[in-house]
Amino acid sequence: MKNTVNNINNDPADDNDTNKDPVATLDSRFNQTLKSVQGLLKGRSFPGKVLLSRRTEPFDTSSIHGSPRGCGRSYSQNDAGPSEQEDNFEQSPSVDSNESNDSAVSKSKPSPSPVSSSKESQKTLLSARATDTARVMKFKKELSAPTVTLDKLRALAWNGVPSYMRPVVWRLLLGYAPPNSDRREGVLRRKRLEYLDCVAQYYDIPDSERSDDEINMLRQIQVDCPRTVPDVTFFQQPSVQKSLERILYTWAIRHPASGYVQGINDLVTPFLVVFLSEHLEGSIDTWSSLDLSKDKIADVEADCYWCLSKLLDGMQDHYTFAQPGIQRLVFKLRELVRRIDEPVSKHMEEHGLEFLQFAFRWFNCLLIREIPFPLVNRLWDTYLAEGDALPDFLVYIAASFLLTWSDKIHKLDFQEMVMFLQHLPTLNWQDQELEMVLSRAYMWHTMFNSSPSHLAS
Repeated sequence: MKNTVNNINNDPADDNDTNKDPVATLDSRFNQTLKSVQGLLKGRSFPGKVLLSRRTEPFDTSSIHGSPRGCGRSYSQNDAGPSEQEDNFEQSPSVDSNESNDSAVSKSKPSPSPVSSSKESQKTLLSARATDTARVMKFKKELSAPTVTLDKLRALAWNGVPSYMRPVVWRLLLGYAPPNSDRREGVLRRKRLEYLDCVAQYYDIPDSERSDDEINMLRQIQVDCPRTVPDVTFFQQPSVQKSLERILYTWAIRHPASGYVQGINDLVTPFLVVFLSEHLEGSIDTWSSLDLSKDKIADVEADCYWCLSKLLDGMQDHYTFAQPGIQRLVFKLRELVRRIDEPVSKHMEEHGLEFLQFAFRWFNCLLIREIPFPLVNRLWDTYLAEGDALPDFLVYIAASFLLTWSDKIHKLDFQEMVMFLQHLPTLNWQDQELEMVLSRAYMWHTMFNSSPSHLAS
């Protein structure tokens, strides 16, 4: 796990970093992340803002793309194919590096003319497009190699994966597809056939051949599938719910230590959307699984099944009896919040609010239910890039997520806090809010993770 964390910290933009002093390199990357956050936080309150006092230089837009876990790339840019990128850049708010100059000088300057503003905007857009194109080329170079270097792919994927590359990248990051390109198709073919055998053996049988526990588990899955992502009409299609049912039941039978636990149904949805995107075009709102052949649906289900298995292999105790893994993460979250924002921690404690009352669902569903579904894939790019270190990093993401509303929480009593934290105002969130959460999480992880004694009670 330590190796994974160290590898994620590698800067994907510079292969020569391995020859540099590791301490100086880490310090440089950390400062880059701080500068990125400083630029995005102008005029905004920030819990734990003492962490931002380390650097005082003006914000440099180049650091957005230099940070291994930077927050500058937007969801629309990361999620767009080549034909979409130009439009997305024009719609995104441009960042003018001149805005970060000395405030006294800036205030004394006359307002720029429309012509000069237009030229500056064009320069910013061209620079952003060039950087995004370079980043896409790095993905293409890595994926076209005879053997993919997973450490480099993780470092690239942490900041977001272009949507049309996401199916291939996710399979590789989870270890479902082998890095060796010569073996990849053969392995996928074999694993897909293995899934079909499992479905035939465990799912396509009459109830008379199931135990009472298995029947009850199947009934619970059948109840939960229609409730899965209810605000996305695609998941209300009967054929989609049937696919979810097959995947979940087969997984539960093959993993008797945990079986099916409510919340696992949510974890299948990002995989289902990503792997269906290889076969269906346009918006998910226009998708119909009836447009696919049975063979393609079977392949998609198999990919979802195996990727879910790989994901949960690293967090099995999150879903075993009493879910001790999640309880452990909730405890760590409470301690981390106490260290980062003690006033909020004390306010919650004084009002008798337990972190289990809201954070259990966060960890159980990996925040899928807390943010708009279009942002989930971007969040999962970072999840999968973390690899075996994901459970630890989830604590920092949850802390960053919670303290987004630090000022608001201070003003609420017990009942108001419970209602607020169970119905967070994220409906209108865009990519920038999510990138802010990830950036803060990275900062705090960098500062606290190597000093666990700071989080001790």
